Order: sequence, then C-alpha cells, then structure tokens
Amino acid sequence: MTASPPAWQRRAYSIDAMRGLAKRALPLPVFDFADGGAENEHTLQRNEAAFGGIELLPRPLTGSPARDLSLTLFGTPLSLPVIIGPTGLSGLFWPDGERATARAARKAGTAFCLSHGSVATLEDVAATGASPRWMQVFIYRDRGFTRELTERAQGSDYDALVLTIDNQLLGNRERDIRNGFAIPPRFGLSGLAGMALKAEWLWRMRRDIRRITFGNYVKPGETTDIRALAGRMASLLDPSMSWNDVDDLRKIWTGPLILKGILHPEEARQAVDHGIDGLIVSNHGGRQLDSAPATVDALPDIIAAVDGRIPVLMDGGIRRGSDVVKALAFGAKACLVGRPQLWGLAVAGEAGVAHMIEIYRREIDRVMGLCGLRNLADINRDILFNKSLERRR
Repeated sequence: MTASPPAWQRRAYSIDAMRGLAKRALPLPVFDFADGGAENEHTLQRNEAAFGGIELLPRPLTGSPARDLSLTLFGTPLSLPVIIGPTGLSGLFWPDGERATARAARKAGTAFCLSHGSVATLEDVAATGASPRWMQVFIYRDRGFTRELTERAQGSDYDALVLTIDNQLLGNRERDIRNGFAIPPRFGLSGLAGMALKAEWLWRMRRDIRRITFGNYVKPGETTDIRALAGRMASLLDPSMSWNDVDDLRKIWTGPLILKGILHPEEARQAVDHGIDGLIVSNHGGRQLDSAPATVDALPDIIAAVDGRIPVLMDGGIRRGSDVVKALAFGAKACLVGRPQLWGLAVAGEAGVAHMIEIYRREIDRVMGLCGLRNLADINRDILFNKSLERRR
C-alpha cells in the first residue's frame, strides 16, 4: 500500500502554490528578501507576464506515448532542462540550505549552481558529491580575490564557472528597506514580531540564525561577523570591470566559463569572440536594474547573435513547465530557476526542492505531450503561434 503524500506536498501542486506556502512559513522580511525586486518591480513582473503573451501551436498527431526530457550540456547529461540557479543566503530559509538544494539537484539528475553569497562554503557543498555543480563568481575590485575564489572552485572540482556581470552595483530593493531587512539580516520591531509568529521556522533556525554568514568570504582565523563580511562584499563590487578582466579569468579557469547577465546582442557576440563557453540571458530576476527587459523578450536577439556557436540558457520568471518549453522554442538550451528553489526550501527543505523540480518535470512532460513533441530536439519555433513571433521581431 502506497503511503499518501504529506499535507504540504498535496498543497504544493504548482510553483505558485509553493510560493504561497513559503509566504505562510517565513517571516515577511525573509520572504520579501527572496520574493522582491528592485524599485517598482516592473522588470520582476515583466519576467513572468511576458510568458503569458507567447502562444503554443500544438500538433497532437505527431506525438509519442512517452517523452524524453534529457539533454547534454557542456558534455554532461541532465535529466531535464531545468537547472538550479545561484541564490544567496539559502541557509536563511532552511538549515544548511545550500547543501540540501545541492543534494536535491543531484538526485533529480540536474545541475546546481552555488551562489558566491552562500552560507555554506563552496568546499562544504562540494563534499555533498552533487554533480554537475557550478560556482558563481564576480569580477571584484580585488582581482586577487577573484582568482582565489576561482582557484578554490577548481580545486574542489566544480564543473563550470558562472561569471555574473550584472551585479556591479547593489540594486535598490525597496521591500527590504521597508521591512528593515538588510544584508546582514537585521529586523526592526515589526520584523521581530513577525518572526515570533512563524514558530516552525524559528524553531528550525534556532541553532543557525545567529551563525548565518557568507561562508566563502570568511578568511582563515578570522571571526565570522556577518556585518563586516557584508561590508567587504559590497566594497568588492566593481562597475569598472571590462572584457580584459574576462580574458584574465578565461586564462585561469580551465573548464566551461559561462557568462550570466547578458541582455545585449552585441555583448553576446563579443562573449563568443572572447572564448566564453555559454551564456545565461538574465536580468538578475529583476533585482538590479528595474527598467531592463523581460529575459524571454531579450532571448531571441541573443540567440540570433550567437548563431548556434555556444549554448544559451536563460532565467527570470520561469514559473511553469510551459515557460521552459517556450524558452527552448526560441532557442534556449535550458532554464535556471532561482526563487522557486528558495520557496521549496522554506516549505520542506531538501524534499521541498525535490518536489519543486518534479513539478517542472511533470509540467514540461505534459506540455510536450499535448503539443505532440517527443523530445527536446522537437522543440523549435514551429511550435510557436505566428502572432507570438511577430510581437518579438
């Protein structure tokens, strides 16, 4: 006799439903830290809304009784075209959040990208054996620290390096200002009252909340004061970074080098010329520049600029399996998800992340079946309704 699923799993029937459960589980300042965007949040909203204007054109008589969602990316097989993107301070949502997420990704057969701002160190996450695993880095004012983080990732056998280029200044995230939340986490009186009302979260985090830190920035022998570490991180951001810095990083890192934060076609063309192995079309989930376009709207021009020479991925607003199929129809190889993994963590830790991935898997499979698609190679612009294409030309 099969055991019935837990109550939370029955209620988490979609990514949006999981978001609702996370909102109920977390103190408002913590939820808004993940959920919010920059300023008026126009870009955040456009990321999701843009998918609603793209229509699919099914051909049911070309289908198959089973669909193959697998792909090979940078020489590594993945079981589905959904990858866990980098999100900072995952350990604030569930104890040991980064390692829990890495384990869930490994069991699901997909890639996991660790944030530079993780609570766990990159070495601790590597010790889970999660593979393929990617590491996020920035071009820092202290170029020596860029090299150090890169060499640590190489020494810990990370499979790819993700250079994020759209975080050269801190975004103006007004929900965090309104809530009195900052990095490091800091709560006003209303925030503290909200924490008290979230008893399950508070109980889970009782041993970890005071130890939350940025593990990759702690130097050997120093205290882990998160306030000082956050100040160091902010001071390291460098808006004067250039292609010369990318070239220098290319010389250090021997594996696949992926550029994240691409929105301009010319920058995509230049990336290929500079030996970049892959691109992630991204506006940082609407958390940086609030006037940036939706990533799925920027995607077609990036695909055209790259012209098949390197794989293009995308993130931003991926809330349905149909969103993944639409992105692949425009030419993306796979999609990364950020906020949904934090919602999954907040609801049920590793099991919540695993369930989140399975929601995408089921929805992608269902959309492919309804559209008459047998495998990912069948997904191309032919499945898009012409009016959808016209709006993006």
